[in-house]
Amino acid sequence: MGSALSSLFWFAAVVALIPLVLWLVKRSPIGGGRIAGAGTMRHVAALPLSASQRIVTVEVGSGDSRCWLVLGVTPTSINTLHTMAPQSEVPPALPTPTTAFAQLLARMQGRGSDAR
Repeated sequence: MGSALSSLFWFAAVVALIPLVLWLVKRSPIGGGRIAGAGTMRHVAALPLSASQRIVTVEVGSGDSRCWLVLGVTPTSINTLHTMAPQSEVPPALPTPTTAFAQLLARMQGRGSDAR
């Protein structure tokens, strides 16, 4: 009887500790808590290559240690393609294929700004 009571006590103790451990992990850096330097990454540009592949430029760091990373993003991996100094101005985005198609269709239907 003493063994069963001891086992029940330890089971209850472990179950009671689970929320405490989860609370501690949530607030630690490994559990998604605030990491030193968090928030020093900024999305600069993205270029879709296909439905599942794109090239993304992000700015990391702050102050004089800033740099831009050009990343190749696929569903299974992210690869650094190039590292460069931050540019003063972001180039204008190229029209996406769907935007170009919509403009062409509108022009052919006579609704576009440069319809003939």
